[in-house]
Amino acid sequence: MDEDDTSIPEAAPAPLVIDVEFVEKEISSPQFEELGQAEIREPLNLPRAEKTHAGKARVVSVINQKGGVAKTTTVINVATHLAINGVKVLVIDCDSQGNCATGFGIDKSRIRYGTRTLMTSPEDSIRARHATAIENLHLIVGDRSLVGIEDELVSQLGRERLLSEGLEPLLPHYDLILIDTPPSLGLVSINALVASDAVVIPVQTEYFALEGLALLASTIREIRHRLNPRLGVDAVIMTMHAPTLLNGQVAAQVRETFPDLVVDPPIRRNIRLAEAPSHGTPIHIHAPKSAGGQDYANLSNALKELWGFGEKNE
Repeated sequence: MDEDDTSIPEAAPAPLVIDVEFVEKEISSPQFEELGQAEIREPLNLPRAEKTHAGKARVVSVINQKGGVAKTTTVINVATHLAINGVKVLVIDCDSQGNCATGFGIDKSRIRYGTRTLMTSPEDSIRARHATAIENLHLIVGDRSLVGIEDELVSQLGRERLLSEGLEPLLPHYDLILIDTPPSLGLVSINALVASDAVVIPVQTEYFALEGLALLASTIREIRHRLNPRLGVDAVIMTMHAPTLLNGQVAAQVRETFPDLVVDPPIRRNIRLAEAPSHGTPIHIHAPKSAGGQDYANLSNALKELWGFGEKNE
């Protein structure tokens, strides 16, 4: 590669893992107002995010230290829908599993520059971007090279701001930068929060859904106090939802805990969402008319309006 070449390389397509046909059976779901009632909870005091500086991308981390709550699925599908509708989006995968690359059909084993580059060689951050099959959507790949990076950086001054420094040259080129965070509150996640204007919190509508959210709220307040005073919450979204009494009760608890932050609709459990990564395509390409495709389209439109991308991109 030419040392002066800053063009975005086309990433090689990943080999599909499986090619299996699934059968989807749609079931009727109650309206949001009909969800089950739960005992009243004291609302968590989470600050609203401030507006983005003019001429720079809004940086949003999708975060919940609990695994398996559809963080990566949300990042992939929200980013895709917004990009299809004219928003310039950059996805940054901060998880060493690198599932974002798989979801976009990119072979991460052939990637030379990735998220680690942003944190260790910020001068090469422009090279870390890779094109996807979706116009207006670029990806910075996370992979196994992120394993152990916390131990390497523990003695470095300003280690919490490394990702922020790496992102600085990229901010003028995008409308939105979405960060997929690992299921922990370690140094990589702290870097994501310091670099972000806001967070989006996916909450699974199952018991233990609110487990640890008080800790996350405390972390956000601590980051605001010590490292990033502009950080706030843009949205709490409900994922993996089913029309059962249990899910309805948990959804009611989420609404009571975050009365002003919940963004609808809840994302229903859907077999098309589960199978889309095996084809290396987002749900909007794989099965846009499925329940998952419709839910993520509606959620993305709500977030698009919240972030103010509608007027300038329509």
